[in-house]
Amino acid sequence: MLIDCGEYTESSKVCSYLEHHGIKRLDRIIATHPHSDHMGGMPELLDRFEAEEVMLPPVPDMMIPTAWWFTSFLETAEKKRIKLTETYPGMTFELGDAQCFIAAPQRVSPDNLNNCSVCLRIIHGKSSFLICGDAEREEELDMVASGKVKGITVLRTGHHGSPTSSCEEFLAEVSPEIAVISCGAENAYGHPADSVIDRIRKYTGRIFRTDLNGTIVFTSDGNELSVKTERGAE
Repeated sequence: MLIDCGEYTESSKVCSYLEHHGIKRLDRIIATHPHSDHMGGMPELLDRFEAEEVMLPPVPDMMIPTAWWFTSFLETAEKKRIKLTETYPGMTFELGDAQCFIAAPQRVSPDNLNNCSVCLRIIHGKSSFLICGDAEREEELDMVASGKVKGITVLRTGHHGSPTSSCEEFLAEVSPEIAVISCGAENAYGHPADSVIDRIRKYTGRIFRTDLNGTIVFTSDGNELSVKTERGAE
């Protein structure tokens, strides 16, 4: 399973990484939400790999992108007869011997694609992961209210460490043992925000960041969880 794939300009890197690890086919792809930094590379990805299904969030018609990369994604999926599935809260499926649960979106946001992000909880033995797309406070509070995200081993924080995400109530519910922030080095947005780092540190000192650590790989056997980084950890 692949969750998001970055901008079109980065798609060759993502494809090369998958090929390096011997992956030729993807059972599922989750496109958390239709912003180009999360799924701009989908056309090339679908062109180079066999895929059974792409899972997408429910998005209001007036917010569906008209950008070339999204149109190309739809055309490629149709050409290769790849199933497109709209997620719903509470949807479950298996990934090998791991269990996956769609924790959000609980409802369709009429004016903010970030709050339409598919958020996925994965349970593998003793370890659990929560991957949050670009979910902001509104969607995080919906997850808290659902009662389905309590006590997570690894949190992949929402929205690249933006101050609009990782709110106090959400972090208190999730209480992560490890936090991962996906953000570009010296990005123009100043992600991750110092306020977000400070909030996360109330719960864990184990914070990994792609801008500092490069590629971050977690390995789980159901009992033990290990992490390797391209560069030193914070």
